[in-house]
Amino acid sequence: MLAVEERADPAPGPGCVLVAVEAAGVNFVDALFVAGRYQIRPPLPFTPGSEVAGTVAAVGVGVEGYSPGDRVLASVGLGGFASAVVASASQLSRLPESLGAATAATFSQSYATALFALRQRARVRPGDRILVLGAGSGVGLASVDVGRWLGAEVVAAASSEAKRSAALAAGALLAVDAPSEVANLRELTGWVDVVIDPVGGDRSALALRTLRECGRHVVIGFASGEIPALPANQILLRNREVIGVDWGAWAMAHPVEQDAMIRELLTAAGAGDLRPVAPTTYPLESVAAALEDLLGRRVTGKAALLP
Repeated sequence: MLAVEERADPAPGPGCVLVAVEAAGVNFVDALFVAGRYQIRPPLPFTPGSEVAGTVAAVGVGVEGYSPGDRVLASVGLGGFASAVVASASQLSRLPESLGAATAATFSQSYATALFALRQRARVRPGDRILVLGAGSGVGLASVDVGRWLGAEVVAAASSEAKRSAALAAGALLAVDAPSEVANLRELTGWVDVVIDPVGGDRSALALRTLRECGRHVVIGFASGEIPALPANQILLRNREVIGVDWGAWAMAHPVEQDAMIRELLTAAGAGDLRPVAPTTYPLESVAAALEDLLGRRVTGKAALLP
């Protein structure tokens, strides 16, 4: 059961800061945590939420480089669905002035996943053609935006007119109706170099068949709820690759590279080179509705809670 409770603000210990939360990002993984369907199950009770944006309210002993009033983004793992949260100074990033709190709170996971998937795992080059499944989701829209930024041509597949419109606004050259047109995608778009797949289900095998020689099918998640069984003969044909992406595990194992990636993304967003979509916002008291809408795939892009 989810419940909103009143508690005293925590005090930051050595090396930590207290962040006054202006917005907390709501991610698919948060819904899995709450439903007990994630591979990590925190002991009860716990406060979900991993991405927050706000201002530094207080600093602990030994903290350098941050002062009260600084605008920051923080990745806290758990505890973000609150009006105040303690974070290690190493978990903070400074926010560019042009990035609002709600957009910032929904930025890092989606955009870091997209950049890690496209540049490091799929080895995307300028001029490559990318097919993004679930292009109206948070990771999907980020993949469209990052793909455009990397110089690729992006084809978006999404399940509603609103989501297809958002993908086109994010930089997709073409948006197709995922339920009705994916089966004929190759006839619509020609061959593609990379498939970005956060959806799974029966669309994965159909998308795999669109890959040209040495094409890469990038598996990010299974928002459909179904883990696909990709046909091995279609992987063998044309020397295709299936590539897994677990950005969270990589980020924990490579904190220096992850920090550099977040700084690069925030700089690009601050300069207007990346154009993250403003999220759907909910008051903190409506956290259950936000999670249900996310699980029901009723949200275009991302969702954020406003304490």
